Amino acid sequence: MKKINNWIKELTLTQQLMALILAFIAIFGTFLFVYLNGNINTFVRSQMFNMLQRTQISIVYNYKRNPENDILSYANDSNIANAVYSHGRISYSSAFDITDETVLQEMRANAESQTETTKNYIIKSSNESEMLYSITIVDENTKLISSVSSTYQSEFKRTLINSVINIIVLVVSILFFMLMIWVAYLIHSLNQIRQYINKMRKNEDVEINVDRKDEIGELASALVEMNNELKRQELIKEELIQNISHDLKTPIATIKSYGESIKDGIYPYETLEKSVDVIIEHASRLEKKVQSLLLLNRVGYLVTTRETGETDLYDVIEKTLLSLKVIRPELKIISEIEHVNYYGNEEPWRVVVENLMDNAIRYAQTTIIIKLSLNELSVENDGPQLTNERIDKLFKPFEKGSDGQFGLGLSIVYRIVTTYNCEVYAYNSYNGVVFKITRKNPIKIDNKKVKEDKKIKEPKKK
Repeated sequence: MKKINNWIKELTLTQQLMALILAFIAIFGTFLFVYLNGNINTFVRSQMFNMLQRTQISIVYNYKRNPENDILSYANDSNIANAVYSHGRISYSSAFDITDETVLQEMRANAESQTETTKNYIIKSSNESEMLYSITIVDENTKLISSVSSTYQSEFKRTLINSVINIIVLVVSILFFMLMIWVAYLIHSLNQIRQYINKMRKNEDVEINVDRKDEIGELASALVEMNNELKRQELIKEELIQNISHDLKTPIATIKSYGESIKDGIYPYETLEKSVDVIIEHASRLEKKVQSLLLLNRVGYLVTTRETGETDLYDVIEKTLLSLKVIRPELKIISEIEHVNYYGNEEPWRVVVENLMDNAIRYAQTTIIIKLSLNELSVENDGPQLTNERIDKLFKPFEKGSDGQFGLGLSIVYRIVTTYNCEVYAYNSYNGVVFKITRKNPIKIDNKKVKEDKKIKEPKKK
């Protein structure tokens, strides 16, 4: 079985089609000559007996209309042999050519004993050929015996089989032609896809025109989408490298120039202490930049390699607020949060909350509102509103706002949130900006159960 499977895999589509058609012809031929042949014999017998009975009905009808003539004078079909049994004797028509004594004796015996109006008989002659005959009672003294010759029966069967075979061959030929056209159309589309992939692999500009709505068309569309996505990712990568180079160049150049100046005994920023503080500041900025880049690349590891469960975001938000309140203590932070579990590990979710809060603290004027419910997490600040162009680019890497630092925080938020089957977006409120995270598949709230829970928690009035 394994060898056959490997052999089939090595065949082209055209060869597979030819093998399939040959197998179909072999199976159908076997079916035709084994199963269908028996049914054809039954059909031929049925047709022969019907022909005999129609002939006998015609002879009897004409004889009863003109009984003065001999009944055999009304038998005019040369393919049917007729005889009359009357008063123990059999008289034959001129077309009666049966000479087998065994057959004649059986005909006589059946004619003598038959009581039914019409009855069909099958007998084999001495040469093993099949003979069909029918006996019909004309009156109480006369019985009509009609027999079809084996030669006529064989010719009828052969003609029928030839007709069936011709029809089958015609149908198979049409089917084969249609399949060949279909396979050629299929192979043409597959060749287009293969050429597209080869050129895409060589980074050549290429287009594909597969105007199909079936699975091959879907495959071609998926390849085009994949190629476009790869090109987009390549552009993002190039842009990322350029941005990294640009952002790292300034602090490195500052550190290098300040270090060389101090080595030469020159203090670029008044005193040695202040000049070293500038070096430390730029080194810290460079360190944060590198940490952000590492975190952006480590997001996939954080959300996939560890055992993923659910995290209570209430605790995550409380810890984050505790550490960030000291940055701008003059801000009023309002939290409306519940104990709600979200899918994912605690560390990535803490990164999400920290980045959203850090962004809000940077732009807020007086107030930050953070809300957490069953299906939503939102952080609102009363800072300046965003333009539509800024909102469209907000979650892309290295897209910095007016007071932004590295342009990586919100892109990290986007990667974590989408990995955890949620969505994040921003919009302008009436007095600021709102960042909102929602579940892609919201959990339905059972209002009846909520009301019952409230009744249990509410104290009884005295």
